[in-house]
Amino acid sequence: MVFIKQQGVKHLRLLVIGDVVGRSGRRAVKENVSSLKKEFKLDFVIANGENAAGGKGITEETARELFTSGVDVLTMGNHVWHKKEAYEYLDRETKIIRPANFPPGVPGLGAAVYDLPGGIKIGVINIEGRIFQQAIDCPFRKADALLLKMREKTRIIIVDFHAEATSEKVAMGWYLSGRVSAVVGTHTHVQTADERILPGGTAYITDLGMTGPMDSVIGVKMDIAIQKFLTQIPQYFEVASGPFQFNGVIIDIDESTGEAVSIERIQNYE
Repeated sequence: MVFIKQQGVKHLRLLVIGDVVGRSGRRAVKENVSSLKKEFKLDFVIANGENAAGGKGITEETARELFTSGVDVLTMGNHVWHKKEAYEYLDRETKIIRPANFPPGVPGLGAAVYDLPGGIKIGVINIEGRIFQQAIDCPFRKADALLLKMREKTRIIIVDFHAEATSEKVAMGWYLSGRVSAVVGTHTHVQTADERILPGGTAYITDLGMTGPMDSVIGVKMDIAIQKFLTQIPQYFEVASGPFQFNGVIIDIDESTGEAVSIERIQNYE
């Protein structure tokens, strides 16, 4: 797909990056985002950063590294609480969004609206699935509650659904179809080939993929992951190194309606 902004129609163009894993993933962001911003004239960049610090969690240092590399907002997932030193940081850093459907009282924000040049506002929501994951509040009902307030401020809304089961992700896409600009899946680290525009102008993909070490088992050193499968003995997972892959999507959104008009997968390799 070739991205051409239509004459007379103002489009917001954003890049959403799949789960950034460890040092390799951060390096991939640093080496790709700047050039992609220039090539595609990007207006906004979102990345899932729940694996950015050593493969699990986020720290202030790793978050700042990603922001310096051109990321505007970081979403998170089930590993958001892995680094306890980040709890206080999550409470004061408004550019990091953790899953909104954790029970009340946890650190951080689950959703936020950001101001862009020209008076444009973009809403970002992060929710987590429950199938094969911990039992937290219902992501579907939580999305409903957040949209009631957010749609009063903006029609441009991006949802990062951090979930394991494909069925749950597809269901969320259809559930929010026509009510948000995009539903992008994260967590499984394998990019799916089902990107499309759903009825009502909602861009959808089941999983953005992974931004991290290419020669790995979804980011983990191959020998360690294979040993776990062979023996069923718990292993201490270590993030792999070496060449990286960079996965994500570029989405064009009509600024006046909030409807997505195009979605394109990005797969770059070192």
